[in-house]
Amino acid sequence: MKEFNIVLAGVGGQGTLLAAEILGTAALNDGLNVRVSEIHGMAQRGGAVTSNVRIGEDVAAPTIMEGQADVLVGFEPIETLRNLKSASEKTLVIISDEKVFPPELTSKSLPYPSMEEIFDKIKMFTTSIITVKTERLSKEAGSILARNAVLLGALAGTGRVPIKTDSLLDALRKLVPTNNMDTNVKAFKLGYAYVKGEAKAL
Repeated sequence: MKEFNIVLAGVGGQGTLLAAEILGTAALNDGLNVRVSEIHGMAQRGGAVTSNVRIGEDVAAPTIMEGQADVLVGFEPIETLRNLKSASEKTLVIISDEKVFPPELTSKSLPYPSMEEIFDKIKMFTTSIITVKTERLSKEAGSILARNAVLLGALAGTGRVPIKTDSLLDALRKLVPTNNMDTNVKAFKLGYAYVKGEAKAL
């Protein structure tokens, strides 16, 4: 495999950076060449956080060029839009339905765009879109904080990522706190099962 590029976009407090670390660790455990980078991140709660995970023989630079993402995982809808520059018609967008109102909307009393408006903008780049009921599935697993595990499971469920599902689960077990492990494993499996049905349409 020459190159496979994943962009993860969210806000501080959603576990975006941990998800990127899990992907990188799992890829290494599979013997793959991988680069993981945080592009801009004020990782405090509410600040925008974007990570790149690049896998493959030809990968040297840590950052993904515009239009070169194979998968864009949007932890938050507006942050997904902010990172569409990395997408093209080949990109699969996995988008969470969990909205976090950015400070600029709140301070200016601007409305949050509808999901229909958000999808219309995404479709200007790609028609491969999977929406994940992240909030519902993470709560079903036992904690809203397991949203990143839900999205990692969703990513695995698409069958697109060149990392073994067992390797992702092993890395998750290694990197999440022990007292949250069962919840995160359940969240991963719920995300995986949820997307298995959704991905068939793509």
